[in-house]
Amino acid sequence: MEGKVANRWIVVLGSILMQLSLGAIYTWSLFNAPLVEKFGWDPGATVFTFSITLAYFALAVIFAGRIQDKIGPRKVATVGGILTGLGVATASFATSPTMLYLTYGVIAGIGIGAAYVTPLATCVKWFPEKRGLITGLVLAALGVGGMVFKPIIIMFISSVGVSSAFLYLGIIYGTLIVLGAQFLVVPPAGYHPPGWSPPKPAAAGGFSAGMRNFTTGEAMRTPQFYMLVVWMLFGSAAALMIISVAANIGMQMVGLSLAAAGNAVVTISLFNAAGRLGWGGISDRFGRRTSILAIFILFSAAMLFMSTVTMTYVSFLLATCIVGFCFGGLAAILPTLTAEWFGTANVGNNYGAVFLFYGVAALTAPRLSIAIGFEAAFMVAAAACAIGVVVAFLAKPPALPAVDPGQTRDKIA
Repeated sequence: MEGKVANRWIVVLGSILMQLSLGAIYTWSLFNAPLVEKFGWDPGATVFTFSITLAYFALAVIFAGRIQDKIGPRKVATVGGILTGLGVATASFATSPTMLYLTYGVIAGIGIGAAYVTPLATCVKWFPEKRGLITGLVLAALGVGGMVFKPIIIMFISSVGVSSAFLYLGIIYGTLIVLGAQFLVVPPAGYHPPGWSPPKPAAAGGFSAGMRNFTTGEAMRTPQFYMLVVWMLFGSAAALMIISVAANIGMQMVGLSLAAAGNAVVTISLFNAAGRLGWGGISDRFGRRTSILAIFILFSAAMLFMSTVTMTYVSFLLATCIVGFCFGGLAAILPTLTAEWFGTANVGNNYGAVFLFYGVAALTAPRLSIAIGFEAAFMVAAAACAIGVVVAFLAKPPALPAVDPGQTRDKIA
């Protein structure tokens, strides 16, 4: 099956199966209370497991992207699935937060990162004519995954206890990810979809470099790489600042009960998935520049609203929905834009370098929102997202790096 498949949509099917399982990472809040109740751990120490998982997730994306560019996505994704299942399953033996950090945080986090980057890097090569849409479709499954597994997780916790739940979930996650990984195949060299020709350099809303695959070193010597970093860091920080403590925000700032405030977790997941799918198609039609600009305007407006206006239940849910929708759009557009600016040959490695700053956001944003207070933190996030707006206004494709003698200049979308 290497080098060719009967239908490129089979690759998408495998990618979606993987992402549904990987999306369960965002259900961590379901484990907090049961773990505290069973072991008497400090709630803050328990919640920190989520930050460690995301940090190692982001770190692993860098190395997995580099490796999959060399040996192919199937092997890397398979190892990622095994590590994800192993990390979650062995968390069932954790009797201290430290052991939980090592199993669910480090081992599973590395596995999730390895498995996450491979479908993205593979699908954009099969669908050069609709990169935004196909990336959004694959990533939408990540958002939906949390909703799919939520009742399953609750069922296991209530029937066999939180520790045993980790064991069964690890087996399920690992099996599904490894199964989906077997469908990840790169297209043959020079592949173009029937009836499609690479666009001229001004395509994709004026946001395409047009020619030449950049190495990561070449990409990092361009200002465009740091534009991607700004968007990743500030956008992810704003979103994770909400996602990590959504229920707490509803209770403290709006006066809601835990059950009512918890609805924000569901709506964020729904709009996160919708954003991953919707913004991909929007950016294909109206261009990456317009889409990134709109996302950061909405981000900044939502954060400013939450920091200055007395919220009602409806306005609270509306603001969190906007954040979820924009966060999903950012996740869909940035890997697509990385491929368009720097080429597809090294997209896994190049996007991995950008994605590292998702981990930086995961380690800093949730703690910042608690340390300085929600209103002040949201004001900081609004200002940071305003910087993202300015960067979007200034953004343009990178200049092409020099081509070594005898090196061919590959046309890219």
